[in-house]
Amino acid sequence: MVARREIRADYDRDTIVIYQAYAAAIADPAVAAQRFVPPFSRTRMTWIKPSFLWLMHRSNWGQKAGQERTLAVRIHRAGWERALELGVLTSPERAVFASGDEWERQFGEAAVHVQWDPERDLRGASLNHDSIQVGLGRDIIGEFATSWIVAIEDLSARVAQMRAHLRTGHADRARRLLPPERVYPVAPDVARRLMIGRS
Repeated sequence: MVARREIRADYDRDTIVIYQAYAAAIADPAVAAQRFVPPFSRTRMTWIKPSFLWLMHRSNWGQKAGQERTLAVRIHRAGWERALELGVLTSPERAVFASGDEWERQFGEAAVHVQWDPERDLRGASLNHDSIQVGLGRDIIGEFATSWIVAIEDLSARVAQMRAHLRTGHADRARRLLPPERVYPVAPDVARRLMIGRS
């Protein structure tokens, strides 16, 4: 049975892949430098997502304005886990917070926000389990943009190919191009605070 909330990702012993969508003005310098450089902003929250299909839903397969380029950003697991440890849910869940006031205080002070949204299938339909999004605030975004990153790969051509397969009724071909994703392990205290593993 799939838990309603699990982190599913492409990862190995030391790194994990997260996905982001940008305009070429941000994506091209990032791929060239293999880190995020101007005009990437370090003063506004950036959201990182380990689910490829959730980002495809969000960017309409790279067709939304400003989200034409899909980047696979491989980062150190230590950075990802630091983000999870600092994360505060975007909603005042009673199982986690003693009161609405307690949630409001923690949320206001948090360097990282964590949100759960329905996972998507190839066609963009909602599934019965959720996908995690992690919002990095200005206090931590500099670490992400420089020291966490191992590699940045532009997946835009693959996204266009998958989009064409779906348009012509070849979902099986598109599915074969999906990045691998499996359940990512988290520490029990982090799982409790972020409601990971809940059915």
